[in-house]
Amino acid sequence: MLTQARPAADAGRDLARYISPVGMETLRRELNTLLRDERPRIVEIVSWAAGNGDRSENGDYLYGKKRLREIDRRVRFLTKRIEKAIVVDPAAQPRRDRVFFGASVTYLTERDETRVVTIMGVDEADTARGEISLLSPVARALMRAQVGDEVRLRTPRGDEMLEIVAISYPPPAEARP
Repeated sequence: MLTQARPAADAGRDLARYISPVGMETLRRELNTLLRDERPRIVEIVSWAAGNGDRSENGDYLYGKKRLREIDRRVRFLTKRIEKAIVVDPAAQPRRDRVFFGASVTYLTERDETRVVTIMGVDEADTARGEISLLSPVARALMRAQVGDEVRLRTPRGDEMLEIVAISYPPPAEARP
C-alpha cells in the first residue's frame, strides 16, 4: 500500500494512476507486443508496399502508414501510463475492514438487490467481470466505508442509499499456496 501522504489537491490525480500489479503487467505485455511484434510486422508491409510504385493509390501502403500512426500513438500512451503509474497491491492492504483500492465489496441497494464489485484502476477495470474504476461514482461512494455502513450514491435519478454487506481483499502473498 502507498505509505507516503499526499496533499488533498493531488489525491484525485493520483487515484487515476493507481493500478494493480496484474494490471501493470498487462500494460507492459501490450507495450512489448506492439514494439516487438506488431510494429516491425507493419513496417515490413509498408516497406514492401512502398517498393511497389505509386503510393497514392496503394492500399497496403496507405493502410500500413495509418496503422503505424495508431501503434505509435498507443505506444506513447502506454509508455506514459507505465511511467506515471502507482502500483498498489490489494493483497498488501493492512486495513481490511474498510473499502480501499482492490477491495471486493458486496452491497445492498434500496431495491434489495445485492451487487458485488471490485474496485480497480482506470486502465484495468472491466465491468463484465464486476470490476469498476476507482474513479466511478459507485467506487467513490464506497471508499473508506465499513461493513454495516450506509453510503449515499448520487445518480442522475437522485440519491440512492447503499448498505455495505461485505468487504474482502485477495489473501496476502505469504498466505497464498
